[in-house]
Amino acid sequence: MAAQTDELLYDVKDKIATLTLNRPDKMNAFTGPMIDRWAWALNEAQRDPDVNVVVVTGSGKAFCAGGDVARMGEGEPTALDGKNGLWEGIHRVPKTLEQMDKPVIAMINGVAVGAGMGMSVMCDLRIAADTARFSTGYVRVGLVPGDGDTYFLPRLVGTAKALELGIIQRVVPDAQLKEGTYALARQIADGPQIPIRMIKRLVYQSMRLDLRTHLDLVSSHMGLVRQTADHKEGVQAFKDKRPPKFTGL
Repeated sequence: MAAQTDELLYDVKDKIATLTLNRPDKMNAFTGPMIDRWAWALNEAQRDPDVNVVVVTGSGKAFCAGGDVARMGEGEPTALDGKNGLWEGIHRVPKTLEQMDKPVIAMINGVAVGAGMGMSVMCDLRIAADTARFSTGYVRVGLVPGDGDTYFLPRLVGTAKALELGIIQRVVPDAQLKEGTYALARQIADGPQIPIRMIKRLVYQSMRLDLRTHLDLVSSHMGLVRQTADHKEGVQAFKDKRPPKFTGL
């Protein structure tokens, strides 16, 4: 059994197991103990004959903000350690979900950002409050989606919508077509180019791969982009509360 932690609550009532992410002051951003407890809770729900359905939700005003960006940059791992950390850590959740035959519902009570959005799309069903907001968020800190977004999202919405990855496509009046198109083009051109190109490859490759092979590829890419200057700039900009200045390095 995973060590007890107040960061993820597990409760069973009326044949329903509820997993509540419980770091409301941090928008339920992940920690290592939370991931350990999450993987344990999913396995426990699968084994428990008194559980027929699983609900995942967040406490407070957020569903999940994904990785804790405020902690990034503190003792960054090597590329290999970063890859192994994903595979043995957060990837335990999608790998466990893939093996579950009990339905899992994401009850999205607020923002779902980065890996938090990824965790919502890998559930079987999603029920969202009208205050819920979704964003991948990875590109803003120079990373690739780390927990399977590039596998699950194309299967839910198709590759074209999945490739938006937090950049909102829009419908504009005819007179604004050129302006709107080039504004989007500049937004992409000014972004961190290494993860952007990796993300495109991951989305298209996902349609030809099984989940575990895809997650292995994701963890390798993430190990590499964590070493880039653009990732370090994205994290520092987040902490400084300013727009990042990416260089493509």
